[in-house]
Amino acid sequence: MKMLAILVCAAIAAAAPPARRAVSNPQEIQIVQYDSHNDGLGNYNYNFELSDGTKRDEQGEIRNAGTEDEFIAVRGSYSWVDSDGISKTVLYIADDKGFQPIVEQGPSGPLPIAVIKSLLNQ
Repeated sequence: MKMLAILVCAAIAAAAPPARRAVSNPQEIQIVQYDSHNDGLGNYNYNFELSDGTKRDEQGEIRNAGTEDEFIAVRGSYSWVDSDGISKTVLYIADDKGFQPIVEQGPSGPLPIAVIKSLLNQ
């Protein structure tokens, strides 16, 4: 199950690489906002935003602490602005049921999960 979650994460990341930015020089991209908290026990949250519209937000919490079934449940999102100026966002949950993404593409809203699964050959 963990290997499937890793493969799905890699497939989503490969399917949605950061598009060309409107910034003429990528070295000019600035960090607009950054925040990170980690209790050292498996619970954490962080977020950042860049001047080119790239954003990331993630929270993780330990579940079933101290048991054989202990895991970190993660919820988050990442987004970017493509070369046409359309904002793309991936919302996700990763837990004991695996990686569960919902892809939002611009004004049309989220892609149906059946479409995402077909793209991933599931």
